[in-house]
Formats: sequence, C-alpha cells, structure tokens
Amino acid sequence: MPYEALDFYNVDSLLTDEEQMVRDMVRDFVDQEVLPNIEQACREGVFPDEWRVALGEMGVLGAPLEGYGCPGLSYTAYGVICRELERGDSGLRSFASVQGSLAMYPIWDFGSEEQKQHYLPKMASGEWVGCFGLTEPDYGSNPGDMITKAVDNGDHYLLNGAKMWITNGT
Repeated sequence: MPYEALDFYNVDSLLTDEEQMVRDMVRDFVDQEVLPNIEQACREGVFPDEWRVALGEMGVLGAPLEGYGCPGLSYTAYGVICRELERGDSGLRSFASVQGSLAMYPIWDFGSEEQKQHYLPKMASGEWVGCFGLTEPDYGSNPGDMITKAVDNGDHYLLNGAKMWITNGT
C-alpha cells in the first residue's frame, strides 16, 4: 500500500510540479527499497551499496548544486528529498545530506575547476563518498575547543587528533 502522508498544513500544495515529481520518486524508492530492508540492514550494521548507487542515479546527491553531474534542483526540492529519506531511515538521510551539503558543496563553492571536475561527478553519481568528521571525544561538536589539527607539510597534510561519529566515514 503506497504511503499517504498527513499534510496538516497543506505544504504539498506549495510545491512546484518538479518538486512533487522529485518527492514522489524518492517516496517510491523509500517505500520499495528502504522500508522492506531497513531492519535487516540495521541488524547487520550495513549501509547497502545499492542505496548509494540508487541515490546517485536518481540525482539526489548534491541536489541543489548545478553542473558537474548535479541536477540544480531547488532548495525546497532538496528539503523534500531529505524529508522522504528520513522517513525511511535517519542514516540514509544523513548519508545524502552529508554527501551533498558537507562534502560536495565546499568543493563546488570553493574548489578549483580541476577539483570540481575531478570529484563532483563521481560524488554526484554515488561512486565516490565524502565524509564529515567534526565530533571529538572530549569536546563534542564544539569547534572552538577541538584539538585535532591539520598541518600543511608542503606536499601533504598531517592530521593529528581523534574524531568520533564520522558520518559516511565507514
């Protein structure tokens, strides 16, 4: 039976046709692929590779970014994507939002053209995975007190410190 959301505030009436299409595509994916399999994936402690690939094929990784294999969707569409993924599993939504917002966006906005062309198409397709590590054992997510340091040694960076809960890090 297809999911029928209760929309008490009639938010869906504010969505464009494209945003509704994206919502329905992601909703169908969650209903057909995630919900029937999430308990088993949780028991096994795995994030199924086919979900990563499917998100890339649907064009939802880096959704609001333009170019480099990214679809350039509205931020509303991105919010709808995250809402639907969260309905299936918080880790699934976290994967997509960290991939697009915390890993891809800085490259897209601040990276060189060479970096954009090298990383973004493979990240948008789900072939490559970006990760984000902020939290430290002694300081939580307070960046002002963190002790991890990256030192530029010319041809490489030396990273020292301890992190925990690195999203997409496994």
